[in-house]
Amino acid sequence: MTPPLLSARGLELRFGRIAALDGVDLDIWPGEVVAIVGESGSGKTTLLRVLSGLMPPDAGEVVFDGQDVLGMSEAARRRLMRTDWGFVHQNPRDGLRMGVSAGGNIGERLMAVGARHYGGIRAQASEWLARVEIDPSRIDALPRTFSGGMQQRLQIARTLVTHPRLVFMDEPTGGLDVSVQARLLDLIRALVAELGLAVLLVTHDIAAARLLAHRILVMRHGRVVEQGLTDRVLDDPQHPYTQLLVASVLAA
Repeated sequence: MTPPLLSARGLELRFGRIAALDGVDLDIWPGEVVAIVGESGSGKTTLLRVLSGLMPPDAGEVVFDGQDVLGMSEAARRRLMRTDWGFVHQNPRDGLRMGVSAGGNIGERLMAVGARHYGGIRAQASEWLARVEIDPSRIDALPRTFSGGMQQRLQIARTLVTHPRLVFMDEPTGGLDVSVQARLLDLIRALVAELGLAVLLVTHDIAAARLLAHRILVMRHGRVVEQGLTDRVLDDPQHPYTQLLVASVLAA
């Protein structure tokens, strides 16, 4: 059997008396989308930050493609984030350089992996703007002149241009209008399928999880209370908390 691309075991993290992570295990395989769902304070964003090396746990291990993520040097983790990993933030301003043009934002990531030919970089930037439904004529525009939905699409282009193997997404449609959310989710689904990406998606949006994810992990108070194939978990939830989450969506 193919080994997981990313594997975590026994993750523990406490903030005082609060258990942010309480014995969390997780696996994700190449090409798989796994959604981590739960209400605010469930630990899902903390889990994403620990898995991506942005926050050290109190205990546990994280292994990516045979490499000990928690034991890596800071330089090695930064190199991983520029190459095999990508991170899409809820607020696109956290993932973009607002004083650099749209094309420059995409080009910077290409240069970080060794691209040096200006014409080639600009051509790829233009191609990726089109792929995320931004008019390539805006290549020299600053991100602050874009709408929130366009900024998020630009962040996705910047993240995916180097074809990372694993992408962490933290509420990528949070804060956007419903119509914009729907278009963005369709775009993410198409790109993930086309590129064969592995994605860890943190969301409180059950509809987004159903649309994008192969598997779901449901978190509450720092623990995974239920997990499984998306349709199975959402159509036949076993844990009372999952039943409550699904019922709240149906009642909305």
